[in-house]
Amino acid sequence: MKEKTVSPEKLKKQQEKRLKEIAKWEKEKARPKKNFYIVYLVFIIALIYSVDEIASQIRLLMQTEIANDFFSSGNSTFIKNLVEGIAMPFTALGLFYRPFADKWGRKLFLIVNTIGMSIGMFIIFLSGNVVLYVIGVCFIMFFIPHDMHVVYIMESAPSKSRAIMYSSIKFFANLSVMLIPLLRRLLMNDASEWRKIFLVPAIAGLIVCFVALLLARETDAFIESRLSYLRKTPEELALMEKEEKESNKQGGLITALKFAMRHKQLRWLYIVSAFANIGFAASINYQAIMTFGYAQKEWATGIFLNFDDAVNYVSTGAVTEAIFMFPVGLALAQLVMGFIADKKGRKAAAVTTAANCLIFFVLFSMGSFFGWLPYLTGFFCGAAIGSYYSTNDIIIMMVGESAPTNLRSSASSAQYIVTAVGYGLSMLLNMVLTSSPENGNLLQAPVCFCLLVPGFIAALFLLIKKTHDTTGIDLDTVTGTEWD
Repeated sequence: MKEKTVSPEKLKKQQEKRLKEIAKWEKEKARPKKNFYIVYLVFIIALIYSVDEIASQIRLLMQTEIANDFFSSGNSTFIKNLVEGIAMPFTALGLFYRPFADKWGRKLFLIVNTIGMSIGMFIIFLSGNVVLYVIGVCFIMFFIPHDMHVVYIMESAPSKSRAIMYSSIKFFANLSVMLIPLLRRLLMNDASEWRKIFLVPAIAGLIVCFVALLLARETDAFIESRLSYLRKTPEELALMEKEEKESNKQGGLITALKFAMRHKQLRWLYIVSAFANIGFAASINYQAIMTFGYAQKEWATGIFLNFDDAVNYVSTGAVTEAIFMFPVGLALAQLVMGFIADKKGRKAAAVTTAANCLIFFVLFSMGSFFGWLPYLTGFFCGAAIGSYYSTNDIIIMMVGESAPTNLRSSASSAQYIVTAVGYGLSMLLNMVLTSSPENGNLLQAPVCFCLLVPGFIAALFLLIKKTHDTTGIDLDTVTGTEWD
């Protein structure tokens, strides 16, 4: 096969571009870290994580009000799943966008993602029709999976306390979700006024971006990895074997996917992630379970003329009260995960959080349908959903700790391709099993539980049997081939 030749002029331009980029990253590397830099970096990341958590949860905590306003339909969960299905391709597009962070840097995407989520929430605030609402959802769905703040935490935190720092920051971010019920209480006198809730976090997100632009610097792990790559001569790159050359590429979704499929640890972590997300429907339908559980209890009293009136009554009453404690349960579940993951290992943490998810999901569902104290039900709900997220966060963390720096962001994106099998199966089964207009919403709790159990059992079995714990691993030196 004839070798591809490059003209001298093109080689010269490539070299000039390479030297210019080396100078750029050398300058960034030389930027002094002022006193307590790690403290205010953690603060910035926590604020950005808060915007991400609010953008992730706000639609889910308002889903009944949104669906009833646009569609005047009691089967709000089916409508919400339909809208999420329409927006899902934009999540897929985001997977191709995320790997560029392995080439262009973490900071750029940290800021761009937050701006994108803020714009999405602002569009929803302005939405006077379902089309504009779906456009806003698509913006949010595109940027949310990128999770560049997670990569920032992993590459900036000390290896011995990486999970604790991650969970502590997420603890703060989850508590910030209390802004949603607070705004519901202050701004939503009627369920139809749900749009107002989106404006405040949209503005806050833009302010946080400005702060990050001024104060955050690029991660050292990325700078060192990028400089190492840029300093290789064309001759050195040409002499590399194909596998070695691919493992030294600076990002790329297909490259990362190929790399993961060739190496045991990442391959099995991807498969584990797919099984763990068979219960994904529970993580997006909890507000409907809560709303229709309380509404069913009120409807049984016979004081309402129709069921929609009962739904509206609990939306501004019991459900808003319950949502106040939702972030507390969410945050505490995350904090527990971090301490167990660093002290006992990633696998022990995954088993614990999965078990907690199932226990608290049962308690939360019972609290909704039997009309328990809303604050208690809200706490149980947050603990269940927080434990679900924690289980998946551990897997995501293990993927990041099992991938080389030059492919870390790309490997996390490629993970979603396999995980999408679990997402898709969960959404499809949930839509089919809860499609009844009469009682579809009331079936959400048992259907979601029946999806969570087998998914977690299969995922934890494979995690324990097929993968290696990554607690305390050095992210600057990991190659991803250590466990082959």
